[in-house]
Amino acid sequence: MSLNNMTETHYIVDGSRERDGISKTARKAEMLALQKIGEALTDLSKDQLAQVPMSDKLREAIKEYKRLNSHGACRRQMQYIGKVMRDEDVEPIQAKLDQFNGVNAEATAKLHRIERLRLQIIEKNEALTRFFSDYPHADVQHIRALVRNARKEAELQKPPKSFRELFQVIKEVLEGKAMAASADNTELDNEDSDEL
Repeated sequence: MSLNNMTETHYIVDGSRERDGISKTARKAEMLALQKIGEALTDLSKDQLAQVPMSDKLREAIKEYKRLNSHGACRRQMQYIGKVMRDEDVEPIQAKLDQFNGVNAEATAKLHRIERLRLQIIEKNEALTRFFSDYPHADVQHIRALVRNARKEAELQKPPKSFRELFQVIKEVLEGKAMAASADNTELDNEDSDEL
């Protein structure tokens, strides 16, 4: 066997030998890529995993991986998952993973925006005023109380209870779920004045 032939791999396809010209390094890189996809699959929740198109064999291999505790056993199982993935149609799996990651990236970006807004509101009264003008349905009294308490907690180095609650309230306001009691009262007052 010549030196040039040593880099070629030979596969048996339908009983005949084929030279495909893929080097051992390239094949190893492909296996590692499949293992990376397999790792991403093992990180998915049960509900997400159910949405991914895959064979029962791969699904069982992932289920087994999640059951294991030993590092060595997990490593071997991950290699097995990579091997099983050679027979899978990887494109739909990768597309679904990309979809999940896109959703996760969007959700993470949204949470970061809420965190920045919370810090601005706590640090500057102008930001709080702007927030109320942008979101008139927000509960002004409740949010002002949370901001006051969050400032005190930070000053006294107490646990950030109001700081956390403010995050949730801002999130609800941005999602349009929080309707202020004062807004409801304003509507009632307007109806009463119309009757007069």
